[in-house]
Amino acid sequence: MNPSDQDFLLEKYRQLVDISRDLASTLDLNELLNRIVHVATELCQSEVASILLFDESKNQLYFQAATNLDEPLMRGLIVPVENSIAGWIVKHREPLIIMDAQQDERHFNEIQKITNFKTKSLLGVPLITKGKIIGVLETLNKRSGQFHPLDQELLIALGAQAAVAIENTRLFQQSDLIAEMVHELRTPLTSLNSATHLLLQEGLNIEARQNIVDIISTETNRLADMTSTFLEFARLESGRVQFSAQVFSLADLLKECATIMGGKAAENRLHLSLDIPPDLPHITADRDKIKQVIINLMHNAIKYNRPNGDIGLYAEKQEEYLVFKVSDTGYGIPSEDLDLLFEKFFRSQASGRSVMGTGLGLAICKRIVDAHGGEIHVRSRLGEGSIFSVYLPLRSGI
Repeated sequence: MNPSDQDFLLEKYRQLVDISRDLASTLDLNELLNRIVHVATELCQSEVASILLFDESKNQLYFQAATNLDEPLMRGLIVPVENSIAGWIVKHREPLIIMDAQQDERHFNEIQKITNFKTKSLLGVPLITKGKIIGVLETLNKRSGQFHPLDQELLIALGAQAAVAIENTRLFQQSDLIAEMVHELRTPLTSLNSATHLLLQEGLNIEARQNIVDIISTETNRLADMTSTFLEFARLESGRVQFSAQVFSLADLLKECATIMGGKAAENRLHLSLDIPPDLPHITADRDKIKQVIINLMHNAIKYNRPNGDIGLYAEKQEEYLVFKVSDTGYGIPSEDLDLLFEKFFRSQASGRSVMGTGLGLAICKRIVDAHGGEIHVRSRLGEGSIFSVYLPLRSGI
């Protein structure tokens, strides 16, 4: 290595020291991954960079971050370990420089068809921590000339820091989630234990036994719902959720959700109204995930409403967005709680009512909407109710 290369490398390593402090400062996985790919493009002077995470249990790679992820639903897109460059890096645990990806038989061309981005040259390194491979960091298309061994050295150093930061963030998220889950599970488990103890007592009449059986059934269903919600949130937060984009009618989906939740609204003596224009355009998104958001917001509108109250479901087109809103005439949310409403485990106690839940429903909604490149907002006044508005790009997927 000549003196100029040594000076260049030394300066870059100084930058990496500063970068390592920056990477250690965030415990949000998506933010961390985005920082890593943007640093990679700067270090290696490439057009784009991406991170593919490795799911060892399924032996699959999937996109989780890229500097050119204009199509948010690319997150979770599967890349096979067999017959892909990233897969070769995972299997061999070695860095790789490719001068012409189009001529390489390992090149997985399906991504190019989806993104319309042509990979010319490529530099990829494995992300390894504690002997475990967690993914691949790639930089694509050197802006000037070809990728050099110096670029590879820099990306290996960045990859080593990135792997530790990613694993630490995952561990923090898991420990945080597990602690909260254990706390939340105590109440239904205590109820089940007490109910079982009572059921074993002699001399109980049929009515008393039936009441206890009903309690056991309710708490069992509650446990099932809680564990499903925790698992769903854990998958979203860890980046393991895969999105499947398709073109569909949002109007039809809103009507479908209204039918599903209509019975529950009627049980609670609530009036449900729809205002959906007949010419609402179709949207490209993950239909099942958007349905999950709508159902969740409608469920909250029922749960936090007043007897004989109203629920409204509206939709409209605003420029390049489709907007749907769910309104209620419930107890409302104080202004100091609004900024916290989409945080995990947060539950407003403003109404003074004790409402069961995990505090994860709105956090899940926000992560789904964010993944579509959209936004979710809330307007509320105490004693008057709330309106949740979801803005979805007309084309948020492929």
